[in-house]
Amino acid sequence: MAFNVAEFRSQMVGDGARPNLFQVTLTFPAVATGGSVAGQKVSFMAKTAQLPGSTVGTVPVYYFGRELKFAGNRTFTDWTLQIINDEDFAIRNALESWMNAINSHGGNVRNAAAGSPGGYTVDASVAQYSKTGEILKSYKFVGLFPLDIAPIDLDWQSNDSIEEYSATFAYQWWEADTTN
Repeated sequence: MAFNVAEFRSQMVGDGARPNLFQVTLTFPAVATGGSVAGQKVSFMAKTAQLPGSTVGTVPVYYFGRELKFAGNRTFTDWTLQIINDEDFAIRNALESWMNAINSHGGNVRNAAAGSPGGYTVDASVAQYSKTGEILKSYKFVGLFPLDIAPIDLDWQSNDSIEEYSATFAYQWWEADTTN
């Protein structure tokens, strides 16, 4: 096939999707102190996110020395957000409270209100926007809860910068606006 830049451009719908046009929506469960304020801020402070992927495993079966592969179960990788921190620490405080309700620091016990998955999991979403502001693609994360809140590095030489940290979440599965 000959190189044809005009043909390439004709295949590039809308000049390509832009990774900086997205919005995260995350509501916090009732067990997360300050969660209502933090939930409102996440849409503005989630600096990076991912459109999720998934993997279908394989089940190998051997027959006369030959490996045959059959489709296995689907797995979903954890979802990570990079969050901009401001001086009220609202999102970080709510995440810490949420994780503490799942498993407390000192007592190593779960808060009674978070006793079942319905008490500590929520649904979240990420939407990819077009350059004209229309939603191109959206994903809903079902049964999401935090696994990790990364430390925030402090440094006397870090002038003219704003703190950031990552938060990693597990979830049961995702649903896309194009998935039944």
